[in-house]
Amino acid sequence: MKMRQLRALCGFILLTLAVLANARPKAGSDQKCKSGPVDLVFLIDSSRSVRPHEFETMRKFMIDILNTLDIGPDTTRVGVVQYSSQVRSEFSLKAHRNLESMVKGINQIIPLAQGTMTGLAIRYVMNEAFTAEAGDRPKVPNVAVIVTDGRPQDRVAEVAAEAREKGIEIYAVGVARADMASLRAMASPPFEDHVFLVESFDLIHQFGLQFQDKLCGVDLCLESDHGCEHICESSPGSYHCLCLPGYTLNDDGKTCTAIDLCAEGKHDCEQICVSAPGVFTCDCNKGYTLNEDKKTCSTIDLCAEGKHDCEQICVSAPGVFTCDCNQGYTLNEDKKTCTPIDLCAEGKHDCEQICVSAPGVFTCDCNKGFKLNKDKKTCTNMDLCNTVEHGCEHQCVSTPGSYYCVCPEGQLLQEDGKSCGTCKSANIDLVLLIDGSKSVRPQNFELVKKFVNQVVDSLDVSAHGTRVGLVQYSSRVRTEFSLNMYHTADEIKAAVMKVDYMEKGTMTGLALKHMLENSFSEAEGARPASRNIPRVGLVFTDGRSQDDITEFAKKAKEAGITMYAVGVGKAVEDELREIASEPVEKHFYYTTDFSAISTIAENLKLNVCPEESQGEIEVKDPCACESLVEFQQATMSSLEQLTQKLAGMTARLEQLENQLLSKK
Repeated sequence: MKMRQLRALCGFILLTLAVLANARPKAGSDQKCKSGPVDLVFLIDSSRSVRPHEFETMRKFMIDILNTLDIGPDTTRVGVVQYSSQVRSEFSLKAHRNLESMVKGINQIIPLAQGTMTGLAIRYVMNEAFTAEAGDRPKVPNVAVIVTDGRPQDRVAEVAAEAREKGIEIYAVGVARADMASLRAMASPPFEDHVFLVESFDLIHQFGLQFQDKLCGVDLCLESDHGCEHICESSPGSYHCLCLPGYTLNDDGKTCTAIDLCAEGKHDCEQICVSAPGVFTCDCNKGYTLNEDKKTCSTIDLCAEGKHDCEQICVSAPGVFTCDCNQGYTLNEDKKTCTPIDLCAEGKHDCEQICVSAPGVFTCDCNKGFKLNKDKKTCTNMDLCNTVEHGCEHQCVSTPGSYYCVCPEGQLLQEDGKSCGTCKSANIDLVLLIDGSKSVRPQNFELVKKFVNQVVDSLDVSAHGTRVGLVQYSSRVRTEFSLNMYHTADEIKAAVMKVDYMEKGTMTGLALKHMLENSFSEAEGARPASRNIPRVGLVFTDGRSQDDITEFAKKAKEAGITMYAVGVGKAVEDELREIASEPVEKHFYYTTDFSAISTIAENLKLNVCPEESQGEIEVKDPCACESLVEFQQATMSSLEQLTQKLAGMTARLEQLENQLLSKK
């Protein structure tokens, strides 16, 4: 029975949806379209895509329809539900008993302005709106009118079918962006009576015009060729044409022209006016953003907002930016990063000796031993021998920024670096480079440390005597202690035993470079070259170098460093010979295994008398050497003389004995 009533009311509902305030005859309460009782629920889409003025059109649409209905608790009951991402009942079927309170309720609706969950809304209407608690009456047709402007964000077909099975007659009204397939999935059959799609909210009323004669009698707008472009409004026995909101009726009384408020200058947009019929919105030029007042514009400052990738300076223009550099820098080809302007490297300076660069500028300086003149460009040599109390006993020799003392031929410079004498104690600066690569192995590394201490035992170590430094190398180089760190043999030997094994590769060339540039520097305790203290380097390795040794082996010897090379196991003889000083045979040693290196330490001697070098390390005083030779020669001569005298005395005694025997 309920389904038959629903079918009978189909025409009525279609007529009801078509009614407009601007398209219906002006009628009083006694002219309301009469029909049987019906429970009607409007399900309206208030998603964010429905603009405010469109929602107002939809609000007016509902009110206009209500004006044509016979509202009352025993006639037509109306409820309103709005939805977006959520569902909210604005008022139920039993909330209002008259048209006035119902219109007031509709005017108080505030849009949700979120998503479009149409399926969720249909389920709510089915389970909540059409219930006895909400005012639904038994045996009274249930009608739902869905008004939407977009594609549902959830599934609608199943829940709509369930609602139809429960006897709810569904009308689907789509506006603008609505999806026809979704409308047909929601609406009751036949679709030509239940599905409507219009281009805009302003045209939402047009779909009902064809049913007005069925609702309220003969309508001349329908029965005659009225020629109205937009809206035909009937009156008893007559009609007149109206225009949709935002349009004005032309002089012909039928056609309409859009009201262009932008063209008429009836707007307060600061930059761009975007016209729609009878309304406008404001926009901004590129690089500007619309303010909250929706009228004025502000510059988009990407630099201030940090939306740039400039390394130094961001230069803002509306909506864009360019990069620049601080003074003394130049912008690279990527137009983002900066490079210092090096005037020294570019040769754009007039310094006589040294150009010191800073970004975009330079200052001049002088080599050691020179001073900068007042012009801040040229340099003057500083003759320290003539400007300081040098204290040289014999002669002072100036060098750039320093000086040194020399002695006359036949004399040697003493420890104080100033006085001269015929004899000088033998002191050296010794740096040992030990191989700590993975191939040495921990137990053999301990033997290497003992080897180092054996060498130390043979030296006269003191702050003013021999100084010893130790460097370990593998894939990298590490100074274990410098020449000026320890001043006694015991301190050095204790430090050697605490050295940790590095492992990894064999970068002998890198170690030689480190020795030359760092270990024999005055900063690490090497005594000035002017003092003529011999510099000795000893390289201990067990294998082939993984880098080139040629350059720094040669440079070390050219720098006056006496080089010794000690190899074990897989050490390469050609490399050892390349490291060793001349004569090579007296400056390199080799053994097949680590157990024999103590023997090398016993035989290895560092002779600091270059003219007497025998490849031995016994550090001896050259004066003592000469005295010993002279003593030996004098002693042998005296012995020969005594022997000759003894032979003469023996012969004389024999003569005397013979003479005595003959007298007897």
